[in-house]
Amino acid sequence: MTELNEQMSDLRPGLKATVEIVVGTRDTAAHVGSGKIGVLATPIMVTLMESAALQAVERFMSPGQQTVGTRLEISHTAATPVGMRVRAHAELIRVEGRKLIFRLHAEDAVETIGGGEHERLIISVDRFDQRMQKKLEVRG
Repeated sequence: MTELNEQMSDLRPGLKATVEIVVGTRDTAAHVGSGKIGVLATPIMVTLMESAALQAVERFMSPGQQTVGTRLEISHTAATPVGMRVRAHAELIRVEGRKLIFRLHAEDAVETIGGGEHERLIISVDRFDQRMQKKLEVRG
């Protein structure tokens, strides 16, 4: 537990990461089933935002630790056509024990296309896997 506490002490507000893609046809609402228009799909934008949050803190995780998304509140306010670059940004704004809260925003080459807040929880991968195995056993 000491190692986790040491790692977590490095988790401070201000940690940031950015991920980007060039929107392709596989990234469109029409392709992923979230709409009928050939523009960046909201689920793809969300994936980019979550990826940025994960990258902002990944290097601070101890072996056997990971973060999982537990809450996401976003808006998708502008469309992005195929062929345009999109960047998603995440900044860690609060650390509350194992809970990490991020401010998110995404932009294309012209404008801000979305933003919001995201929460991730630091978990033990072994304990998580055990819980999922028990869940599968209950299902049977």
